[in-house]
Parts: sequence; C-alpha cells; structure tokens
Amino acid sequence: MSYTDLISKAAKQYLELETSQTHTRCSGCGNYGILNALMSAIALEWYAGHQVILANDVGCSGNVSDKIMINTMHGLHGRSLPLATGMHLANPHIPIFAMAGDGATMSEWVNHLIHTARNNYNITFLLNNNHNYWLTTGQASATTPKWYRMSATPGETNAHPLIPTQLVLASWGTFVARWYSGNVEQLIWLIRAGMNHTWFSFIETMQLCPTYSKATPDKRYEERVYDIGVRDDYDSTNKRQASQVVEDFDHIATGILYQNTQEKDFLSLQEHRAWISSTPVAETKSFDISWLLSGLRV
Repeated sequence: MSYTDLISKAAKQYLELETSQTHTRCSGCGNYGILNALMSAIALEWYAGHQVILANDVGCSGNVSDKIMINTMHGLHGRSLPLATGMHLANPHIPIFAMAGDGATMSEWVNHLIHTARNNYNITFLLNNNHNYWLTTGQASATTPKWYRMSATPGETNAHPLIPTQLVLASWGTFVARWYSGNVEQLIWLIRAGMNHTWFSFIETMQLCPTYSKATPDKRYEERVYDIGVRDDYDSTNKRQASQVVEDFDHIATGILYQNTQEKDFLSLQEHRAWISSTPVAETKSFDISWLLSGLRV
C-alpha cells in the first residue's frame, strides 16, 4: 500500500493535528516538509495530539510549536534535548520528540547531543540542518561546509565542519538516520521507524534555507543524495560501514544508516529502581523537612 493510501486512511487524525496559525516561513523552506512528515507520522502511528510531546528550540525549528496540535514546550537555545530528557524520565510511556537546528545543536550545546545518545534515552530527535543560523541572517554554524561564503560571516568559513551523524555514531547512538527535504515520504517513514525504536533515535534532516544559506542549494543535494536502501551490499547494523558512508560528501546517503537493537535504554540500566513498573516520578518519596525549616529565619 502506498503512503498516499495510508495517509488517506489516517486523514482524520492528520487534520486534528492542524492549527489555524499562519505559517511564517520563507517560500521553499525545508521546514514545511518536516512539519508535514511529523504530523503524518504521528497520524499513521494512530496517536492523538495529547498523547505525544515535542520539545522545541528557538529559531526556524521552533517555529512549528504553534503549527501542530500536540503538547509542545520551548526550551532555551540549545536545550531542547535536556528538556526532552526530563519529560522522558518523568513519564517514559509517552512518545517524546525533540527538534532543534544545527546552530543550537552542533554549535551551542553539542554536549547535550553526545550525552543523550550515550545514555540512550527513548527520544526521537530531529536535527534540522540548514548549515546556518537563520536568526542571525546567515551566520555560519558548526556544520557549514569549509570555504563557503555566508551572508552574515565575514570572508570564507575556514574551520572543518562537524558531521552530526558521525558524532552520534561515535557517541554510541543506536539509531542514526539522514534525510533530505526534497523527499517527504522518506522522512515520514524514518520518523515512524524512530518512534518504534525504543531507544534514542537521531534523524538529521538536511533542509534547504532558500533565503540565507546559499552554500547548500537544492541542486547541490539533488546531484548527491541517494537512498541507502538501494545498496545490496549495505548492512545497517554494521557501525564501521555506517561511519565510512557518512564521511562521503560526494554521495550523500539517506535513510537508516545504523540501527542497534541490542543495547538497553537508560532506565532499564538503573538496577537500584525498586518499582520498575512505575514512572520515576511515582517513585519519588516525600520527606518531612520541617525540622530544617524551623531553624531558618523567614
């Protein structure tokens, strides 16, 4: 059954996720496809809006929180993953999404991505990578290709770019995927796969920024991207092979690049937990601290 047929069956659920807010992105922005894919994936997994949570960052990636009828919360710049982690640990039974840009994730607080991956929290994270800071009108980020001229960065970029997928692989990530904003159907499938991977799921969304990022135009991607699924010799459980693939900038692989279902999630490894069937919040005990307060001057 095609995705068109599937989405038609989930049309009611999809429409319930829409809001009346006006979209304020630039024409041709990759965020339109990302939002469409996220709503479609949630609908196809038969979740209602109140059953999922999205932790947002600022900027373009955060400009979806009022465009989708689900539980959303804005974090500080670069802090969407700690926010999502707190939500997950409070109630691990609710599907948690997080979304942030390459500036916030790879430049501001890259340590949050590393530790979220290595702790293997059950979060589906969409990294919106348009290779620039939109809010500062085209400032280079940590993922901007070397020797590119950006509208808000003097001269050419001269530092080697960070490769998000490579970083997550090195941080013991158990689900590493990549997508290009010209293929919405693929992203729907990747988000659904990430939701059903009960560990940390990392999806790099390589998106267009038609206004400020001239370094990565549509043509650049169309000449390079391909679906890793067309390769008969590729094994998505082979971490070494995945590491080699993500370093190839002339042939940019999309799809599930690596998946490991043998690891345990963070909460399962906490052997000290006495009530493993409950949420961590329910396991918190109350303590009488009146003796401490009585000694304080108010």
